[in-house]
Amino acid sequence: MNGLAQQREQEEAAALERRRRRELQRRERIFNPRIRTIGIDKDALDAQVKERKMQEAAEKAEHERFAHDMKKNDKLICLLEERQKNEIRDMNKALNEFQKNFQRPETRREFDLNDPQALKKDRPARVSDDDPRCSISGMQKFMGEDLNYDQRMKFQKEQLREWSLQQQKDWKNALADQKLADDLYDKFRIELDRKIMEEQRKEEESRRDVCTAIKTFNRIQAAELDHKNELEKAQKLKDDMDEITCLLRGDFLSENPEQAIGPSSKHPVLVDRWKGLNQEQLMAIRQFQKEQVLEKQRVREQERRRDAEWDRQRLQAARAQLLWERHQQRQERVQRQDLDVRNAELSQEQKAKNIYLKEEEYSNIPTEEFYAQFNTTTR
Repeated sequence: MNGLAQQREQEEAAALERRRRRELQRRERIFNPRIRTIGIDKDALDAQVKERKMQEAAEKAEHERFAHDMKKNDKLICLLEERQKNEIRDMNKALNEFQKNFQRPETRREFDLNDPQALKKDRPARVSDDDPRCSISGMQKFMGEDLNYDQRMKFQKEQLREWSLQQQKDWKNALADQKLADDLYDKFRIELDRKIMEEQRKEEESRRDVCTAIKTFNRIQAAELDHKNELEKAQKLKDDMDEITCLLRGDFLSENPEQAIGPSSKHPVLVDRWKGLNQEQLMAIRQFQKEQVLEKQRVREQERRRDAEWDRQRLQAARAQLLWERHQQRQERVQRQDLDVRNAELSQEQKAKNIYLKEEEYSNIPTEEFYAQFNTTTR
């Protein structure tokens, strides 16, 4: 591994020296004014590209060589580890065989202290409650270790059973009281939900009445506004027609020849009032004025239709808003009913779960109290 590292360092140093030499040659070539040309040094760039490719190829070959060496080293390490495991296993096996053949427990000096059959070989601690070997200092007899242990335990179990029955009775009474309280609470919740739904229904009815009144008021206002606009339009049209008629029949637009007659014989014709138009020109002017009147009427009719369309769209929008609010109220009512049903189901499941947990806790009480009573008695 050290030789490989030294070889790699030597190759890197040689590559660095070649690169430094080429850079000095390129610098002399570029900064020499005799051979320098305008533009880029294509030969130098090609040389750099070629050098870069060669460097990449060398790095790739070096990486592949390193990868091969790493695989080889990994295989060697695996073989060494396997050999070490086999040697440890053989050593343990030989040690176990030696201990089994030459270091058996019964050949030891302290075997009598660890003999598993020592209790079977030894005499019993006492043969009766009045055994003379059971002295005070011998500590062979304690409270609760007498020979009539079975009869005493039977009596204690009977007493514990009586206590358990009494506790079961008390527990059932407590469960009945709890169930009655839960039923009363459920009835209270149902009554409260009924009152809330009744209040909501009244509120919806009042809101519906308000919406109906607002809709009727808006319809009446829209009708009054339409009638008022119609009257104003009719009055305006009448005034315009009267004005047009007056203008058309007036001397100024009709160009009455009589208006050009002077008041005195000295000026028989007033030049500023005389138009000098013939009958055909007058007819053309009148026809154009009639077309203007019709065009104005058409524009007013379009405005009236557009206003009517806006009023209709506004009424449709108000109707759609009212329908959407009713739909939302129905959805809220359905969701509230579903929520009430779900709450009732959850309440039933919770009560069943509480009863099951209480019964399971009750089933575990006698064993715990038994040990408590037993410890109290033995003490």
